[in-house]
Amino acid sequence: MASEPTPPPVQKKYDFADLSIAGITGLALALTMLFLCAVPLTDIAGKRDFVAFWATGQQLAHHGNPYDRDAMMRIERSVGAPVQDEVLFMRNLPWALPLAYPLGFIGLGVAAFLWSLALLACLLLSVRILWQMHGRPGNYLHWLGVSFAPALLCLMMGQTSLFALLGYVLFLSLHRNRPFAAGISLWLCALKPHLFLSVGIVLLLWILLSKSYKLLLGVVAALAASCAVLYLIDPAAWIDYARMMRIAGIGGAHVPCLSVALRFWLRPQSAAFTYLPAALGCVWALGYFWWHRHRWDWMKNGSLLLLVSLLTAPYAWIYDDGLTIPALLHGAYLTRSRILLAILAFASCTIEVELLSGVKIQSNFYLWTAPTWLLWYLCAARFTKAKEEKTAA
Repeated sequence: MASEPTPPPVQKKYDFADLSIAGITGLALALTMLFLCAVPLTDIAGKRDFVAFWATGQQLAHHGNPYDRDAMMRIERSVGAPVQDEVLFMRNLPWALPLAYPLGFIGLGVAAFLWSLALLACLLLSVRILWQMHGRPGNYLHWLGVSFAPALLCLMMGQTSLFALLGYVLFLSLHRNRPFAAGISLWLCALKPHLFLSVGIVLLLWILLSKSYKLLLGVVAALAASCAVLYLIDPAAWIDYARMMRIAGIGGAHVPCLSVALRFWLRPQSAAFTYLPAALGCVWALGYFWWHRHRWDWMKNGSLLLLVSLLTAPYAWIYDDGLTIPALLHGAYLTRSRILLAILAFASCTIEVELLSGVKIQSNFYLWTAPTWLLWYLCAARFTKAKEEKTAA
């Protein structure tokens, strides 16, 4: 008796959203790999923000003042920083200086390559942890995080936002079972505390209500340890930092974000208006937390909180938007809307197109990004809720 013919294998159909995400993420990651290969072989390292961290390390390693304008200018110009650009300082709070200290013992090319690898590792590890926290879904959505344009821009510029991203993701992963370690991980968020104002004030209240004192102890221990190391490296760092911020602070810079735009629109000469959105964001955050305090979930409720915190930050650059990855991936895993997923992919692609077209990061073209991530998340959450209500009915 002849056996029945084996049916042909079922071909998986890929819709427009699948193809869009695959194409955009593939192109973004290819460009990133080309960049990483170019870093140690060209003079590109001296022309990006990383040069400020390397020059800071050079000053610290040679017992110099990392906030000395003339010394920093001399070091940066010697490795190819554009003459017309302003001197770059490491404006993170001084407890971040130990992060740059080892760079003082390495040449610029090698240091830039290793720094880029560290940032890439932070991005990949953050996305992997988020993927695990969402139950290891067998889909491609985590690639939206790996190829998110602001995160890749942060990597290319050598900024520290991806370190802060890893710190926040580790906190999300550890705060229930290992609160002390979760507190230590928040030291990475303290590299850019102005981006976490709404998150920070809610975190403090949550610690008090939930009596998570081990987490608070972890934060204090990490900050104390970094300050102790800093004192050994540069005892006058805090005094020199305060002097530098008075002379060359970011207060007068034109940063493309809501707070700075509001200040220039209402009263350019008053720095207080820069902090108005942050103050309103903190007030909203306290009310939002208090309403949800009995069922507070840092992944679910913290996603909206993080997006609002970034939107209302006193200042934030486009590469800081990489911090929205936990919220955006949470929304992507929740929603089943292929249209929303395609919109997120194309929004990320738009940033890449703008950058490749020569639009500078100081441009107001990027004012749309932070509100867009918040609006997208609200749509994803609303769409998911509507689906659940329809299913329940």
